[in-house]
Amino acid sequence: MTEPSQIEVRPAKERDAKIIAQIQASASQAAFKAQFPGEAMPEFDSLKKSQSYWREAIEFADPQVLVAVQGGDEVGFVAFDRSRDPKTPATMGEIWSFYVMPSHWGQGVGLALWDAARDALLEEGCTHVTAWVPLGYERALRFFDLAGFKREMTSIKTVQMGSTRVEEIRFKRELK
Repeated sequence: MTEPSQIEVRPAKERDAKIIAQIQASASQAAFKAQFPGEAMPEFDSLKKSQSYWREAIEFADPQVLVAVQGGDEVGFVAFDRSRDPKTPATMGEIWSFYVMPSHWGQGVGLALWDAARDALLEEGCTHVTAWVPLGYERALRFFDLAGFKREMTSIKTVQMGSTRVEEIRFKRELK
């Protein structure tokens, strides 16, 4: 068995917007199919619209975006910044988006992205971080549990994903 190649995490560049949109679409589709087997995939934003969003986010660093590269290919990304939740202190960060290509799940890409995002949030003066995760996305729920986040059971909310309603829960942890 060969050892997986090293994972590099770097700031996203505008040229990464297209692959970021593709990673998000691919990972979202795989997670949705796992949660709702046999159901039609809801309509998500077009890749062109998603690519435009990520290009703008990268250009203005709102949110900050890091990309994981393995074997010369972009295989995941994390977007983060201050919390968007109302009434949170300026020291509260938030993972806005976190996606890894399904072909690279379980290979340490998510951990490398989380470590880099945590370090960047600490540098920005954040003391805590949150992330909203759909309740049925077992892989994501397990990842945040293992990364030391705690589920805030009173935070559960329903959000619209295309024509499908999905419950999300907020995870929170201290940054150390």
